[in-house]
Amino acid sequence: MPYTSENLLVRPQSLEDSGIITEVSPISAGWEHLSMSVRRLRSGERWASSTADEELVHVVLQGRCSIFTNNFHYENIGQRKSVFDGKPYALYLSRNSSFEINALTDELDIATCRVAATEDHPARLITPDQCGEELRGGGNASRQIVSILPPGFDCQRIVAVEVYAPGGNWSSYPPHKHDVHRLDAAGNLLEANLEETYFYRFDKPGGYAYQRVYTDDGSIDGLVRAQENDVVLVPAGYHPVVTAHGYTSYYLNFLAGSAQSLANSDDPAFAWIKQDWPPIDPRLPIVKG
Repeated sequence: MPYTSENLLVRPQSLEDSGIITEVSPISAGWEHLSMSVRRLRSGERWASSTADEELVHVVLQGRCSIFTNNFHYENIGQRKSVFDGKPYALYLSRNSSFEINALTDELDIATCRVAATEDHPARLITPDQCGEELRGGGNASRQIVSILPPGFDCQRIVAVEVYAPGGNWSSYPPHKHDVHRLDAAGNLLEANLEETYFYRFDKPGGYAYQRVYTDDGSIDGLVRAQENDVVLVPAGYHPVVTAHGYTSYYLNFLAGSAQSLANSDDPAFAWIKQDWPPIDPRLPIVKG
């Protein structure tokens, strides 16, 4: 489908009936692989479902819960009061797995990514101390990346990371893309064809970020203002972000496509910026273990 500034941005839903804050499906996004949702459960509420023919990752955004699957019980998962209060707990499940999530605190927020799968991989609980961390960029293009399901994780397609950017800083910068599957002469992966979602939160009310999504041929060129609980779709093209001064942005990236990878290509017009990065912003890191 043709992508515009209007349909690249997915606004949150009303919580009154479903408890779903937001959701994206391949049909609604106009792509092939990736579904995502964010759901809120109140203390004592339960959500039961199954993965069917998909693999899945649950990321605990805030609150605590117990998760029961057809093989394991995971008790008292989660430690954050908000996404700015430390690294996450997450649970990866493969195909043909049932699960039930029981909320132990009010406002348990769970982000879920689902992707059709043809392989089986072991279930795994990811704890905060198992999440990787990297400070990337320099100066006011510095950000903190917290890896949940990084490239090389034992799954088929899903990649999941959290990113924090202080106010005024650029992220996903210099602009990069991952919309073709390219190998070098030796068969090494240079770029993967990935669908991606950005789910946003901010450290205080009123925060926002601007994100541009654009392609070399101009078939996509959208600019959106992302606010609390918004999702930005990245079906193709470059996708830089800048956070409003005075606010810290958080976004959760889910990716899936031709490889379990983050292989990408920088926009040639901006790639030179990486040649002489200034020091990392001293406000980083935002969160610790």
